[in-house]
Amino acid sequence: MPEFKHISPQDAHAMIEAGCQLADIRDEQSYAMAHIPKANHLDNHSLQQFIEQADPDQALIIYCYHGNSSQSAAQYFVEKDFTEVYSMDGGFEMWRQLYPQNTVAS
Repeated sequence: MPEFKHISPQDAHAMIEAGCQLADIRDEQSYAMAHIPKANHLDNHSLQQFIEQADPDQALIIYCYHGNSSQSAAQYFVEKDFTEVYSMDGGFEMWRQLYPQNTVAS
């Protein structure tokens, strides 16, 4: 069975710069306060629309707060036939420490 891959924030940064798909699964308030530019906020209301509109053959990076919840979410996308899925280790908190200038608010 195919599985997602782990990715460091540093490698994720390079892939994001190259234009990969990006999904934030934190709560709506946290996303509104700060998120990675161009990240799609996914929750129970937006998930199905994202699946329908996303390109399953383009790389997808998923992140949460600390890199734990994103692992099960990443596996979910693998099971939905996305071919290249990553869970970002350290989550948004690690990203914010490494790239404070690369966060935006809604």
